Amino acid sequence: MILLVCTALVCALVCVSLSAPVCRAQDNSLSHTSGPNDDEQPGAKSENPSDQGMTKLRLHVTGNSGKPVANASVYVRYTKPASFLHKEKLAELDLKTNEEGSVKVPPVPQGKILVQVIATGWHTYGKWYEINKDEDSIEIKLDPPTKWY
Repeated sequence: MILLVCTALVCALVCVSLSAPVCRAQDNSLSHTSGPNDDEQPGAKSENPSDQGMTKLRLHVTGNSGKPVANASVYVRYTKPASFLHKEKLAELDLKTNEEGSVKVPPVPQGKILVQVIATGWHTYGKWYEINKDEDSIEIKLDPPTKWY
């Protein structure tokens, strides 16, 4: 019985001593190096790096006659930038058009963006766009489907 208790205590001490460096809190007492934004005025507007290079899109989907296409599925694909631990990958937004045939796309990174539109009774649309503005509007005209004989 005493042997089991001693073994359990030794195992607990070994586990604690092995995990101690991993669990230790960071020491913030080291000298602080000043960054590029340390000398800015308190009321000055600073740009957030995550907001740089973002664009807001508005898509207008119409048929070949100019009438808006309601309830069309709109897929917006763009490259999600790489981070420290993650590589670059393709992200997708799934949206629907309103009664006026328009849809607001949440902010996406500027660059190459794929827009695909699928609507019942219309030919599927897909095109890559190069977007370099903060806000942009894209007009999309859908063609009627091909006739089958």
